[in-house]
Amino acid sequence: MIKTEKFSFAGANGQMLDGRLELPLYDRPRAAALFAHCFTCGKQSRAATRIASALAKQGIAVLRFDFTGLGSSEGEFANAGFVSNIDDLTAAASAMRGRGLAPTLLIGHSLGGAAVIAAASGIPECKAVATLGAPFDTTHVFHQLGDGVERVEAEGEADVSIAGRSFRVAKGFLEQGRNQPQAERLANLGRALLVMHSPTDDLVGIDNASHIFLAAKHPKSFVALDGADHLLTTEGSAEYAAVTIAAWAERYLPADEDVQLMPTEGTVSVSTAGGKFAQWVRTSHHVFISDEPESFGGNDDGPTPYDLLLASLGTCTSMTIKMYADRKKIPLERVSVELEHTRNHQEDCADCDKEGGQIQAIDRSITLFGDLTDEQRAKLIEIADKCPVHRTLEGELHIHTTAVE
Repeated sequence: MIKTEKFSFAGANGQMLDGRLELPLYDRPRAAALFAHCFTCGKQSRAATRIASALAKQGIAVLRFDFTGLGSSEGEFANAGFVSNIDDLTAAASAMRGRGLAPTLLIGHSLGGAAVIAAASGIPECKAVATLGAPFDTTHVFHQLGDGVERVEAEGEADVSIAGRSFRVAKGFLEQGRNQPQAERLANLGRALLVMHSPTDDLVGIDNASHIFLAAKHPKSFVALDGADHLLTTEGSAEYAAVTIAAWAERYLPADEDVQLMPTEGTVSVSTAGGKFAQWVRTSHHVFISDEPESFGGNDDGPTPYDLLLASLGTCTSMTIKMYADRKKIPLERVSVELEHTRNHQEDCADCDKEGGQIQAIDRSITLFGDLTDEQRAKLIEIADKCPVHRTLEGELHIHTTAVE
């Protein structure tokens, strides 16, 4: 469970840079990461959003932002370049530090990967660096400018086409990319390094990963993004990179002291999550939030307790009907169950023998889809009342409470 906050901060030259901070829902982050996007991409790229989300689910806050002159950030792209990217990352780390979230992990995609290698030495809290499809030589990006390089050199500034989009590029952009000591930076990185690259990357060849890996000292790791394209748009590639980075970074991040063990099979654990009403609900394999709506003073971050009660009866009802139909070879295609909880006064209930007070009622509407006879429909509706949760709710249920020291 995560939440996203708008996070704006001042760049090295005073321009406002626009970012998004991914945070664990309710829990305080146990660590923070900073993500640098690929050349001309932005904070909303598939790699940026998927990786930030995956790490936030692991309790790690992640800032993804637009470099100077891109996306919603201020400044002129024509006057930006590799050096300004490094300055932007340093400014981003400073802003995170001011929020109490100094980044211990730097992640960079494509040219952003080269930038985080260069920026690491200026971020003392950084313990680990991960790159995805990064070039070893920062002038590699010039290939995307085509013959625009010659025009920029001759005219000092020119419009160039990059991936079908027009950008104004100045000569300073070229100068910033040249003579960058990446090999020296890698040799003196002093942080754990993860190099991720696709063997079929046709924009930044796999040989770049080899040069980066050989120039760095241990601890270093390499993971092949098999089948991925450079921008990680192929199905599942960004998600795979995200979970891999999260698992790899675990040993270089502070231990999660607040981690709660999942309950044993057949039991459910509920604990306060923060806010006025929010609760963590944990089963042996799943975790989610229960809350109250804003009209009741909650944040509406999850289903209410009565929503969960109705969902329990509804899912059990549908499962029971479908299981019976499958066993009896009844051509049932699907089931839809709608439920509503109401409180009825005693006099409104003709079937209740008790006097005074209120009774609770659940209205359940079942729709059966398929080429069914009237007899089959009637039998399936009858089976609905035999669902285990239905029997539990209408049976003699005793709840035993124990206070644990």
